[in-house]
Parts: sequence; structure tokens; C-alpha cells
Amino acid sequence: MASFSGRMANLMSRRLPGLGRAGTRHQIKQFRASHGDKGSKLMGKPTFVLDVIGRTSGESRPVMLMLVRRGDDLVAVGSNAGNPETPNWYKNLMSAGEAHVEVDVERWAVDVRELEEGPEREECWDLAVAAYPDFASYQDLTDRRIPVAVLTRTGD
Repeated sequence: MASFSGRMANLMSRRLPGLGRAGTRHQIKQFRASHGDKGSKLMGKPTFVLDVIGRTSGESRPVMLMLVRRGDDLVAVGSNAGNPETPNWYKNLMSAGEAHVEVDVERWAVDVRELEEGPEREECWDLAVAAYPDFASYQDLTDRRIPVAVLTRTGD
């Protein structure tokens, strides 16, 4: 059963998507201006910035995501707050196959790998839900299988 906070995030993202985008832009601006001291949490949970190239614009598209670690890798969850569509940032990420991340004051390049059904996806999904329980609510609120990807640091 979906949590109250999960239902509210879903409702807000469907009814007021512009407000969510404006909030994200503001949070990224705060995060970068303070070198990760401000804007590094959402609802008390740690976040990070993902910079990915837009698949049609060719421009950098930053987004704040919940910070989910798996050893040296990061886990990216395309929840879109449980809405029917996969988020554009996730589609851009899959198209690009690479991106940059900022965690606290550190920035590095990553390669991207989407996880299909199986033990590795289950492990990453469990880590994501443990870090941010509303991911489970978002899955309850949508018919699509929420996609999960692993971001692995590259030499850059």
C-alpha cells in the first residue's frame, strides 16, 4: 500500500509538474553554489546531481536524484513519483549511456547500465527502497515496472 508521502509526491508531480521542475532547478543551484552544503537532502534523505546530455537537445540536463550507493556504484531509479511515463532524464540517460554525477563536493564521470529482471536488479531495488521507502509506494502507484540503472565510475 502506498504511503501518504508517496501519494502526495505522485499527486503533486501529476498536478503541478512545473513546480517540481522549478524546485529541482532551485535545489541544484543551491547545491552547486554551496559545494554540496545546501540542497544535498530531500525530505531528510541524501541526494546527488546527475548531469546527462538530452537525447534531442544535445544539452546538459541536470537532475537531483536520491543517493543510493552500492559499493562504489550509484543506483538510479526512474520512478517519476509513480507516474505512468518513465522520466525524461532516465530516457536521456539510457540514450547517452554515460553521464556525470556530483556527490557532495566530488564530481566524476559514470557509465550507465540498465538492470533487467534478476538478482542484481532485486539487490539494487532493495537498496533503493531501504534508502528511500517511497520508491515502493511509487511502484504501487503505477502499472509500469520502474526502471533501475547502475552508474559506475569511469576513468574521467
